[in-house]
Amino acid sequence: MRRLRMGMIGGGIGSFMGGVHRKASAMDGMIELVCGAFSSTAEKSRETGRSLYLPEERCYGNFEEMISKEKELPEGERMDFVAIVTPNHLHFEPAKMALENGFHVVCDKPMTLTVEEAKTLEKLVKETGLLFALTHNYTGNAMVKQARKMVESGDLGSIRKIHVQYLQGWMAAELDEQAAIKPWRADPAKSGVGGSLADIGTHAENLVSYITGTDITELAADLGRIGEGRVLDNDGNILFRMKNGAKGTMSISQIAVGEENDLAIRVYGSKGSIQWNQEDSTRLYAKWVDKPEQTFTPDGNSIYDEVRAVSRIPKGHPEGYLEAFATIYRNFGRHLMNVLENKPFENPDYPTVSDGVRGVQFIHAAVKSDENNAAWVSI
Repeated sequence: MRRLRMGMIGGGIGSFMGGVHRKASAMDGMIELVCGAFSSTAEKSRETGRSLYLPEERCYGNFEEMISKEKELPEGERMDFVAIVTPNHLHFEPAKMALENGFHVVCDKPMTLTVEEAKTLEKLVKETGLLFALTHNYTGNAMVKQARKMVESGDLGSIRKIHVQYLQGWMAAELDEQAAIKPWRADPAKSGVGGSLADIGTHAENLVSYITGTDITELAADLGRIGEGRVLDNDGNILFRMKNGAKGTMSISQIAVGEENDLAIRVYGSKGSIQWNQEDSTRLYAKWVDKPEQTFTPDGNSIYDEVRAVSRIPKGHPEGYLEAFATIYRNFGRHLMNVLENKPFENPDYPTVSDGVRGVQFIHAAVKSDENNAAWVSI
């Protein structure tokens, strides 16, 4: 056994997501960062590498150089996979090049800017047999996995209705203030056709699909672009229909004053319902037709065994964002270790390239619907 070797694209000095990925990937001790192309300039990239105590020769000026040079190294030294933590418009080319050169990929969401790009990556993954993980980190939370298992096991009966919301308030300021915080998120050339849709809407869509085990097939979207000069959506309400016949509502916003990171979902079945909120992430609430309400916690009673194994610390201690991210890396890492050792690995539990395709299709379908006065659009 050895640790998996990770290369990183993006995540330079001052990057929030770079730090998150480095901490999360290292949490379970199975992954080490060995190289990187961390910034848009060679100088900043190498400065970041030095701050992370990486060898000078493994700090590259750009992702093309990194992938080419790493491929030339002996098999026992080169990186095993690459983590892509760049803005949206810089996901596709590095992922494509990595796959074409034999490297597995972990990528931030949304996977690409266009559906065509997303399907290109999906095709490459199928052709090469390489692994591709998408960091929809909330699916790594133990109580989200409990919710999924309860639906899968029929505890809730047939699923009839879903409500999901993702509300933030950081974009409630004027546009120039927003641009100073995260300038690329207001730029269609870098963010894509979706603003809040791409940033938080894709998380909501993925959470619905993951917990219910089925996909959104149709939607009707009414999007808002609040603020003078605003081009991309920063608010929206969406009706959706599921493959299994269930119907749902989605509310997303980044101009909801006072909200911090209110991602929450309710799933209603014929026997009972469940409610989970990311800001209270270690509790899953259930209501039943014929018995008292229940509150599930990661190490409590009535937790499925595979869910209990997700939690890293004793009951009553908070787990959240970083641990959920780390679970994605741990599950991906276990799968990759088995691949490298030519061992079978059944039912890998992390978001894949196919989830990425659905996320990009969701963004484009919602924008198309909004452009046609919230008409129903098939995904």
